[in-house]
Amino acid sequence: MKLIVKFNLIFLAVFGLSFYATIFLARQFLQGTARDQVLQQARVLLETSVSTRRYTSEQIRPILDRYQRTNKDLFYAESVPAFSASKVLGYLRQKYPQYTYKEATLNPTNPIDRAVGWESELVQEFRGHPDKTELVEQRDTPEGRWMYLARPIQSVASCLECHSTPAAAPQAMVAIYGPENGFGWKLNEIVGVQMVGLPLSVPEKMADRTLLNLIWLLAGFSILSLILLNLALVFSIIRPMRRLSEAANQLSMGNLSIPELPVTGNDEVATLADSFNRMRRSLERAIKMLDE
Repeated sequence: MKLIVKFNLIFLAVFGLSFYATIFLARQFLQGTARDQVLQQARVLLETSVSTRRYTSEQIRPILDRYQRTNKDLFYAESVPAFSASKVLGYLRQKYPQYTYKEATLNPTNPIDRAVGWESELVQEFRGHPDKTELVEQRDTPEGRWMYLARPIQSVASCLECHSTPAAAPQAMVAIYGPENGFGWKLNEIVGVQMVGLPLSVPEKMADRTLLNLIWLLAGFSILSLILLNLALVFSIIRPMRRLSEAANQLSMGNLSIPELPVTGNDEVATLADSFNRMRRSLERAIKMLDE
């Protein structure tokens, strides 16, 4: 087997092991980075909902309250911060359909917002740990594994205007939703959670796309490196060794007219060429002595 073939086999073996280890570690890193990225996007969506709730509470609600006070039969859902936040995030979902948003409440006015199953567990988790401001959960769903970012909803004074007792709430709201749901809230109580969810397939696909690009980049770089290394091997080792082999072959057949090999540098190939030249000179002197 030729030297260059052996070299390429060794290179491919070392490269294969290194390539596998690099891809394995890169996939773990890229998946973590992609999850951090989508979590950051989820935080932006939650901050959008918080800002929408605040804008509704401070700007929209005072305007609509004037009409609701003068006409007890009117109730504008747009004056409810949770309603506005859900609507705005619903519009955002038209652009980013992979995200879901829900305000899950233990005792909501609208039954569609009721916390169920593990959502109730999240509310209780925030109640039991008031210092927690955020939770990241992974759950198995019929659509696959999902990741959720949740933050607590704490009742403030403005919430109690509609959620303390049926008598204090707008009568039009009570007429629509009834007096059984959404009442009995306490000031500063954790009543629910804001949740943004997305399937884990989203960050995994992001990571896989980046990983595929990395694989192509590494493969191209490795092929280029192999070509350059082969050229370096040919010019620095293979050609000098071929000259040495040919000269040794000629010398073994008694041809002493061959020129000395060029010696450049001080590496092993140069040392071997220099040793061959000395051997040739010694052999030439020995033959001359025998002839005399």
